[in-house]
Amino acid sequence: MSNHVGGGSEIMAWQAGCVFLTWSMRPMRSLFFYMGMIFLGAALLSPWVYWLAQWAAKLSPSFTRLGAQPFHRYVHRSMLGLALVGLWPFLRSIRANSWSAVGLTKPAGQWRRLGIGFLLGFASLACVALLAFAGGARAMSGNVSATSLSKEFVSAAFTAGVVACLEELLFRGALFGALRKAHGWVPALLVSSAVYALVHFFQKPPPPADVTWTSGLQVLPLMLRGFVDLEMLIPGFFTLMLAGMILGLGYQQSGNLFFSIGLHAGWIFWLKFYGAVTVPVSGGRTWFWGTGKLIDGWFALAVLLPVLIAVWRFLGKKEEVPIAA
Repeated sequence: MSNHVGGGSEIMAWQAGCVFLTWSMRPMRSLFFYMGMIFLGAALLSPWVYWLAQWAAKLSPSFTRLGAQPFHRYVHRSMLGLALVGLWPFLRSIRANSWSAVGLTKPAGQWRRLGIGFLLGFASLACVALLAFAGGARAMSGNVSATSLSKEFVSAAFTAGVVACLEELLFRGALFGALRKAHGWVPALLVSSAVYALVHFFQKPPPPADVTWTSGLQVLPLMLRGFVDLEMLIPGFFTLMLAGMILGLGYQQSGNLFFSIGLHAGWIFWLKFYGAVTVPVSGGRTWFWGTGKLIDGWFALAVLLPVLIAVWRFLGKKEEVPIAA
């Protein structure tokens, strides 16, 4: 009788273990499928997007600029489009049945957190930009006027708002959230931050001589070569990974994405505005100050380290928000 009971307990334990393993692997399986759909789908979709843009450019002069884009841009835009289209099915597959499950809670009472995040992001990269300018790494572009300066300011502000919302939803709300559900928040923070950093290193390969339905499959591996180019990766990869860790920690500590969106928007503003209104200076020690990208020098890495400490110490540690309802 005791052997029978023991055997039944072992069977129940084995079944429970199988259920847990299946549950824990579901987010990773869904994540790999989602990422594969983005990369492979973009390679197959991009030629059709290119042909559509060429047709639109011939149809109307207002689409001429769209049709003149290099082919790798169509691959990249196709990836972004598929990431957005597949986001909701991916969230449903990991049982995130509401926007609040991925950090988009009701905005009531969150505006202060959004504003603090923005001020911290704006001030930190403003420090990098202004000191790099004062250190002789960059100079104001000769083509900058009051009108163009205001246009670049508005453009940078608009881009900051859009990119911050989209990337935080994708990388922190979805990617970090899915990994956190399966493996805990610390490994999820490291992996999601590394992925976030890597996707900023797509190279710009020359366009194919003729665009065929396989052109995307040929260009995508060339774009991915930046992932193993050490000259491009160091120190920019470490800076971006640190930025991803700060943003993920902001989400983990606060329980929603508002602080991270504000922080990210403050950074994006300077990345766009600084590169648009300044030009490189010969002998400007870009290895230390960075180029027009601003975050590819060692100084930016040094500035973001105190930001990480500040977010950890002063944001206030919260209980982890479950990704599933």
